[in-house]
Amino acid sequence: MLHITDITYRIGDRLLIDQATVVVPAGHKVGLVGPNGAGKSTLLKMILGELSPETGEVKVRPSARLGHVGQEAPGGPQSLLDTVIQSNKELVSLEAEALTATDPHRIAEIHTRLADISAHTANARAATILKGLGFDEEAQARPCSSYSGGWRMRVALACVLFNEPDLLLLDEPTNYLDLEGVIWLETFLKSYPYTVLIVSHDRDLLNNAVGHIVHLEGGKLNIYTGGYDRFEQLRAEKMERQAALKSKQEAERRHIQAFVDRFKAKASKAKQAQSRLKLLEKMQPIATMATSETIPFRFPNPEPLSSPLIALEGASVGYEVDHPILKKLDLRVDMDDRIALLGANGNGKSTFAKLLSGRLAPMDGTCRKSKVLKVGYFAQHQLDELNPKSTPLDQMKKLMPDAIESKVRARLGSFGFGADKADRSIESLSGGEKARLMFAVCTFDAPQLLILDEPTNHLDVDSREALIHAINDFDGAVVLISHDRHLLEACADRLWLVEKGDVKRFEGDLADYRIHLLKERGGDRADKTDKSDSSRKAQRQAAADIRLKLAPLRREAERAEAKVEKLSALVANLEEKLGNPALYASQDAAATAKVTALQVDLAKQKALLEDAEMAWLEAQEAYDSAVEAAG
Repeated sequence: MLHITDITYRIGDRLLIDQATVVVPAGHKVGLVGPNGAGKSTLLKMILGELSPETGEVKVRPSARLGHVGQEAPGGPQSLLDTVIQSNKELVSLEAEALTATDPHRIAEIHTRLADISAHTANARAATILKGLGFDEEAQARPCSSYSGGWRMRVALACVLFNEPDLLLLDEPTNYLDLEGVIWLETFLKSYPYTVLIVSHDRDLLNNAVGHIVHLEGGKLNIYTGGYDRFEQLRAEKMERQAALKSKQEAERRHIQAFVDRFKAKASKAKQAQSRLKLLEKMQPIATMATSETIPFRFPNPEPLSSPLIALEGASVGYEVDHPILKKLDLRVDMDDRIALLGANGNGKSTFAKLLSGRLAPMDGTCRKSKVLKVGYFAQHQLDELNPKSTPLDQMKKLMPDAIESKVRARLGSFGFGADKADRSIESLSGGEKARLMFAVCTFDAPQLLILDEPTNHLDVDSREALIHAINDFDGAVVLISHDRHLLEACADRLWLVEKGDVKRFEGDLADYRIHLLKERGGDRADKTDKSDSSRKAQRQAAADIRLKLAPLRREAERAEAKVEKLSALVANLEEKLGNPALYASQDAAATAKVTALQVDLAKQKALLEDAEMAWLEAQEAYDSAVEAAG
């Protein structure tokens, strides 16, 4: 179906793709992964013919129909259902011709072809796809132009899926879907009868919807069998083998070089030495597989507060008087909560998040909060509100007006903004870098409650894993809205469903919710094994248990480390004072007593430091052992 042979592509002076080769057979479902900026979207454009490689070629099977979601979303006056059906140009053309054709042979050809493309089920298929992507029957009848850009991108996706191209190309389709839409899309792709190439950072989608992973890194393409977890395992094994081979080769090179150096001056051994030298020159060095370093997230831990942090009693919230979106809410959020909000877009998840964050006040009822409660709020729209002409340094200086620049830069550095990025304009940053900046801003005050609304949209797989670790290390409460199931399963231990004007606890796990959702949206193609699969519930519960178990050990290690740092600073200060020659300029009794007092104090602080270092080592060892035991 798809043959990519020795292609090379540059952007300016940067070599993006370097003599890369891969073959995707017909019917395969393949995930294309790689670090942000590696060239995945560029490769898709070459497959579509929008870009041409400098060398090599990209060949798609002749007569194969390609399908992808364009940047322009549909927006005409037609209904959603008509928009999807009319996107199939062949179907529309044949049906129009069938009304006017008079030649019996041509009429027969038309009806045969209409049967081949299942024209009689077109309306039902289009409606099913739209329903799966979140449009009920009433919504399907509304004009496309009445929807916002994000919803119309769903319609664009529905059009592509309805046309069933021979090669389906999808570039981050989950970015404009909610969790419910992602679950439905995963199920649809699993049973899709043709070839799929999908660029995505959604680990669950890549584990469940594809059978192969193509990895683009360092300009090369490598294909692995299995989903994303299997790819990670195989790649790690490959890296280990590569490192072992490289080590072995370097040892052999040293041995040969030693022989050459030793015997090249001896006439009896000169021929052998020359032969070994030629062998050394012919040895191709084994390259070590590159690993992209992921910068961790570090959220400052808050001062603990007594529970509940927030208590809602009969609360209603919305944007228009007498038209609440959510009504009669009786809920509470405690310091150790990890809550995931479920529910289709438009049901009120973001509205509820704004109520918790204080951005919306309740219309009725009460919302009781601790007076000293600090809330960190992350939402996608905040990225667009950043001043594009300012820099991350400017943004952080606003939060630290009295701090010296080195401290401001140090704070930025903990979120991955070194000197090369701190002074760049925000408009030049990638989506992932802007997200990191917003994390630095929203957690600046060490909030007790973090509300994260779609935090992973611009993060690659490794950065998402780093975010999971940061959330699980955070000591406050977290409320998550996300379409990334892996994030929710790894971090959340309570599920709240937002629908029909209410927020209520969902009894079950995400696997149960998936089954419930697919029944509602007509996705009967869901795997039956999911019904008996309790591993996800166990995984989520285990994550919560591990976090609770490790938290006191981690805090003890952090306290011990802080004490070591404080005592180290005291010792360094005393040594600096004792190293000052001016201290010994006078020989009177007062000066001598001052020196003696400083020496006694130094000895005391060194002893305390030694004890603190021992306590720190013991605390860290206890924490590390617990982490290792937890697996």
